Amino acid sequence: MTASNERAILAGGCFWGVQDLLRRYPGVVATRVGYSGGDVPNATYRNHGTHAEAIEIVYHPKLISYRKLLEFFFQVHDPTTLNRQGNDRGLSYRSAIFTPPTSRSELPRIPSPTSMPQACGRVRW
Repeated sequence: MTASNERAILAGGCFWGVQDLLRRYPGVVATRVGYSGGDVPNATYRNHGTHAEAIEIVYHPKLISYRKLLEFFFQVHDPTTLNRQGNDRGLSYRSAIFTPPTSRSELPRIPSPTSMPQACGRVRW
């Protein structure tokens, strides 16, 4: 990651599907899938405990803002379904935004749960 790039870590169900959509987005430099937010050190596909399937997105902030990245993220998954995206069910398919160690100066306001279904688009994989 160069000094001009930034990083976001998002969980929105199956990481392969989210990665496929996000890596094609203009301004996204690189993506990497893994596990985040759980109880198992060095999580693997077969042993990830309470981790969520997550995707690390390296992006160029002059080409795409963090806000635009999150807007797209909320169009491609439904954060209102508890521990599920489509046919994938379980704690590892939950929705989450993991903030990097550096704080963001302008985090976008996330819609309230009551307005979320109207704010989110639906995409079928």
